[in-house]
Amino acid sequence: MGKTRDGLTPKQMHFCRCVAAGMSQASAYREAFDVTADGKSATHREAASRLCARADIKARVDALIAQRERSILASSLSDRERVLGKLRHWMDTAEQGDSNRIRSAELLGKSVGLFRDVVETSESKSSDELLSDLEAMLEQVADDMSGATDDSTDLDAFPDDSDDDADVIH
Repeated sequence: MGKTRDGLTPKQMHFCRCVAAGMSQASAYREAFDVTADGKSATHREAASRLCARADIKARVDALIAQRERSILASSLSDRERVLGKLRHWMDTAEQGDSNRIRSAELLGKSVGLFRDVVETSESKSSDELLSDLEAMLEQVADDMSGATDDSTDLDAFPDDSDDDADVIH
């Protein structure tokens, strides 16, 4: 059986394409190597794992994934340019005050980020300022807690059982 230009057999290349397409390693192994369904799945997983551990297989899978990502990016950029071109055409050829012209201009503006209503504010404080703010907050919480415990632990509200020795076990 012949090898491809990168040193892989046709079945190994098919395995790489299947893995790069998103199949599990074991499924790609069964697909590429025509494995019977009655074989042990553990054996298929081990063989697929051994294949994926090889540097040449891993490199080919990575190259196929990168190629697919470049293709998707090129396609999306092409679609974007086509849409923007249509919008520019409609904006330039529509009658003055035509709603298509206004909408085209609006969509073009949005595509370049012209209408972003993002307001970013960042307050920068030094670590000493943050520490003093935290200490002030902790003091406030401590004051609130001590005020709450002073109000709720009024000992005069409880009866004095010191004279009653009936409950004491000697």
